Amino acid sequence: MSIEVRNLTKRYGTQEAIRGLTFDVHRGEILGFLGPNGAGKTTTMKIITCYMPPSAGSVSVEGLDIATQSLEVRRKIGYLPEMNPLYLDMSVTEYLEYSASLHGLRGEPSSVRRREMIHVCGLDTVKQKDIGELSKGFRQRVGLAQAMIHDPEVLLLDEPTSGLDPNQIVEIRNLIRELGRAKTVILSTHILSEVQATCDRVLIINEGTLVADGTPGQLQKQFQGAELVVVEFRVDPRHPIDQMAERIRRLAGVAAVTLQLHDPASVHFEVQAATGVDVREPLFRLAIAEGWTLLEMHRHATSLEEVFHKLTTN
Repeated sequence: MSIEVRNLTKRYGTQEAIRGLTFDVHRGEILGFLGPNGAGKTTTMKIITCYMPPSAGSVSVEGLDIATQSLEVRRKIGYLPEMNPLYLDMSVTEYLEYSASLHGLRGEPSSVRRREMIHVCGLDTVKQKDIGELSKGFRQRVGLAQAMIHDPEVLLLDEPTSGLDPNQIVEIRNLIRELGRAKTVILSTHILSEVQATCDRVLIINEGTLVADGTPGQLQKQFQGAELVVVEFRVDPRHPIDQMAERIRRLAGVAAVTLQLHDPASVHFEVQAATGVDVREPLFRLAIAEGWTLLEMHRHATSLEEVFHKLTTN
C-alpha cells in the first residue's frame, strides 16, 4: 500500500474540516480526489504532505508515519499545490536546479535529473527562458517538473489543469497518465471529465467525510437508477407519432415513454425501463415489425457529474 489514511480528523476551533476520513491508495494508481469547495480536499492533501498536522487519526506514506517520520515522508512525496509556487525571475533551468538542491541533489546527479524532467515535461524549447515569460500551460509543466525533481514515489496534484486552455489540458492530462505508469498519483480537480479520462479510481468527500469510493464506471453503475434508452426514428406520415409512442409503451418492461424532440425529419423518444431490464432488442424488433426507420438508439449513462451532484447536495 502506498498511502494509508485512518480516521483522519482536522479541527479549526469548533469546526471540523475533516471527520474520520479513512482510505487507501495503491502503488501505481491514479486516484481522483473529488469534493465541492470546502469539502476538505486541500486540507487532506496538506496533511498527507506534512504541511500541517491532523487533529486526530493517522497517515502513512510508503510505510512511514507522517507524525514521527515527517522528513522521510517528504522525501517520498512530490506536491503541486493549486497556487503553483514559482520564481518568475528565474529561468526554467535555474529554478529546477534550485528545486533539486532543496532535496539534496547537487552536481552531476542534479544535472542528470534536471535534464530528465525537462525532457519528460516537454520543456526543452523553453528551458532557458525566464518562468515569467511562459504561458500558463508551460508554468504548470514547470510545477510538475519541480514536484518530480527528486524522483518521489507519490505525487499529489491539486487542480493541475486550473486555468489552462483545452489544448493545454489535454497535454497535462497525457503527462499525468504517463506519470501514473510509474508513480502513485492523487489528483484533485473540479473538472470531472478529466477524472473520467485520467483516473483509475475516484474518492468523493463531502463535508469532510467519505461518500463514495470506486472506479468511475462502478460509481456510474451504482447510481444509474432506472434504465433510459434514447431512440430516434425517421418521420413517416404513415406512422403517427402518438401511435408510435403507444406501441413502445406496450412493450414488456417499459415504464414510460417521453417525446424528446420532433423535427420535420426525425422523432426522438426517451424510453424508461424497469431497473435491470434492457429494452433495446425489443425496440429494435418492434421497429422492424412496424416498418419504422430506426436512425439511432443508445443507452443514457449516468455521468460522473450526476453522481457527484447526487452525493454532494442535500
